[in-house]
Amino acid sequence: MIISKHIADITSIIENQRNSGRKIGFVPTMGALHEGHISLISKSVQETDFTVSSIFVNPAQFNNKADLDKYPVTTGKDIEMLEAAGCDLLFLPSADEIYPADFQKKQYDVGYLETILEGKYRTGHFQGVCQVVDRLLSIIHCDVLFLGQKDYQQCMVIARMIELTGYPLKLNIVPTVRENSGLAMSSRNMRLSATEKETAAEIYQTLEILKKNLKKGALNELKQKGFDYLTNKGFEVDYVELTDDRLRELNDWDGELNVVALIAASLNNIRLIDNMTIH
Repeated sequence: MIISKHIADITSIIENQRNSGRKIGFVPTMGALHEGHISLISKSVQETDFTVSSIFVNPAQFNNKADLDKYPVTTGKDIEMLEAAGCDLLFLPSADEIYPADFQKKQYDVGYLETILEGKYRTGHFQGVCQVVDRLLSIIHCDVLFLGQKDYQQCMVIARMIELTGYPLKLNIVPTVRENSGLAMSSRNMRLSATEKETAAEIYQTLEILKKNLKKGALNELKQKGFDYLTNKGFEVDYVELTDDRLRELNDWDGELNVVALIAASLNNIRLIDNMTIH
C-alpha cells in the first residue's frame, strides 16, 4: 500500500491509474477504523481495480470541540488494517493540506436534510461534511464512492452534494456491520466500557421493536414506545424517528412506503446513532 500526505503525489498516482483504464474506488474515513470501514474497503477491492482510502479527522464537521478532542486516533493500527484488507493507496493529509490559507468555503443547498434529525442536533455538521467530501473528491477522482449505511442521513446529504457538484461517479451505500449483540460498529464504541457496550446494544433492540410493531396507520405511539424503551434503559434520547427512504417524516403509514427507523441517543455523554430499514 502506498501512503502519501501530499495532494500532488495523490493526484499523480490516481491520474496514472485512470490513464491505464483502471476503475478507482474511494473510501473516505476519519480513522479509528473497525470492521465496518473494512467492509467498505473489501467492497471496493471486489468492485474496482484500485482502492483509495483517506484518514482525515475533519474539524469542520464537529459542532462540539470537546467531541473533536475526544475523537480516537489509532493511525498505526488503521494502516495495518487497510493494508491487510487490500487498500492500494492511503491519503493521510494534514489540516493545512485540506484547508490551505486560500481555501474558499462553499455553502451547499442540501435543503431539509440539514435541518432534521442529526442536522437539528448538530448545527453546521452537514455543511462541514459536504465541505470535506467535496474537497476530497476534487483530489481523488474516483469512479465509485463507498459509504456506510450506519450514517444514513450523511449518505443522503453526500448524494445531494454530488448532484449539486456534478461529480461523475457512482455512490455505493454498504450495509451496516454489527457486533454479535447487534450494536452498530462505530469509532465511538471505543469510548464505551464493556458494560456500556452491552447497554448500547439496546439501540438495536429498539430498532427490532419498531420493525416488529410497525402497522398501517398512525405511528406516533410506536415512536413513543421506542423512545420510552431507551429512556428506561438509561439513555438520554434525542430522537426515535420513522421516515420514508428520503428521510421525510412519517406520522401515518399507508402500508406500502419504505420505512426507515432512525435513533440518536447518548449513554454517559457518548452519543450513538443507528438506523434500520424496517419495511
